[in-house]
Amino acid sequence: MLNFEFQNSFEFAKWLDQQDPLKHFREKFIIPSINGKEQIYFLGNSLGLQSKNTKEELNKILDQWASYGVEGFFMGESPWKDYHDQLTKPLSKIVGALPAEITVMNQLTVNLHLMMVSFYKPNGKRNKILCEAKAFPSDQYMFETHIRHYGFDPDEILIEVKPREGEYLVRTEDILNSIARHKDELALVLFSGVNYYTGQVFNIKAITEAARDAGITVGFDLAHAAGNIPLQLHDWDVDFACWCSYKYLNSGPGAVGGVYIHERFHNDKNINRFAGWWGYDKKTRFQMEKGFRPISTAEGWQLSTPSLLLYASHKAALKIFEEAGWENILVKQKLLNNYLWFILDEINKSSSKKIPASAVSGGQSLWRWHAGRIEFITPHSDPDSYRDYRDQDKEESGCQVSLLMPERGKVIFDALTRQGVMADWREPDVIRVAPVPLYNTFEEVWKFGNIVESILGQ
Repeated sequence: MLNFEFQNSFEFAKWLDQQDPLKHFREKFIIPSINGKEQIYFLGNSLGLQSKNTKEELNKILDQWASYGVEGFFMGESPWKDYHDQLTKPLSKIVGALPAEITVMNQLTVNLHLMMVSFYKPNGKRNKILCEAKAFPSDQYMFETHIRHYGFDPDEILIEVKPREGEYLVRTEDILNSIARHKDELALVLFSGVNYYTGQVFNIKAITEAARDAGITVGFDLAHAAGNIPLQLHDWDVDFACWCSYKYLNSGPGAVGGVYIHERFHNDKNINRFAGWWGYDKKTRFQMEKGFRPISTAEGWQLSTPSLLLYASHKAALKIFEEAGWENILVKQKLLNNYLWFILDEINKSSSKKIPASAVSGGQSLWRWHAGRIEFITPHSDPDSYRDYRDQDKEESGCQVSLLMPERGKVIFDALTRQGVMADWREPDVIRVAPVPLYNTFEEVWKFGNIVESILGQ
């Protein structure tokens, strides 16, 4: 095993890239270029890059359509009726589930509504839903409209757990205490896996244990978690989860979504669901008989005939995950993320006083820098600990780092864009960056830090 400490130099970053066993996977993606210059694309948390094999997989569907028409469902090299099976195995490794517990269908918010139909069961005073405050807007609107469908007032049904005064993060202890305090009135706990704004990784295992111990159904929105952090949905005993595949899973804009449903629900004949013909028992689906008989896996929640073009785009990306190996991807993700924190720390410690904030979220320390430079709102440990690459056992963190800019935030963001950095601006003053392991490099992380420092010095 290599033994080194991080260094803030171009030569060291290049050396890290040379040692990277996944370095050749960058060549499998199309890197955005402007005027012939590759951009530093740190937007994997918003839309993953296109893999070069996407066209190939799409063309297979188009050729099959051209050759067989509707018979493409039954004929050709890969009949469409069985295409779904090619997606569940690689996804099962990424989210930690049995292949039969996964179905690929629809988009995220549609799937959340469908899971609410099955798993939100208000009964008397036990009708409340526990969630995070300021969840992604689509989740908020889903909650609001779904709750009104039952004739309830969302303000009375939703119990939102928010950060304490003066803090950015939701403390794990506050989530668990809320579950314990409201256990007699909660019908559902539905939380995010990773907060889209701060990048905070929630303790899915602890939340699930607390909810299930109280007899409460528990689910998760994994939009910013799937393909980003380690997940063990089956072993953690999560009831259900939904995710999109256009962010860290690189499956294209508006890509088909995914759903996990624990196997204990698959043959529950009393469970509510909105049904469609593609979820009907495969052996007799084409007999078009009256009376819904669901497939006895998570596929039984499917509705309509899937888009094979979206399937193909998803398959193209998942083939790269399989080739690289999910465990290998996670190893590089931690190293890349640790190096990013190290570089950002170098920027701030050069001229700013480091002040440990009082905010502690479930053991996750938040360090802040002032003096008009950068304040980080993403959980991490004391930056000094990131100097050693071997320190891989910290609290879980994903690719995203959210930089709160106390001064000139939008000006700094625009300057980054002009210098070839593609990042994400969130009002009123946050820049989100997310170097991802399959196509970002250590050299890009170093260059990003160098550009930020030069801008701050202007």
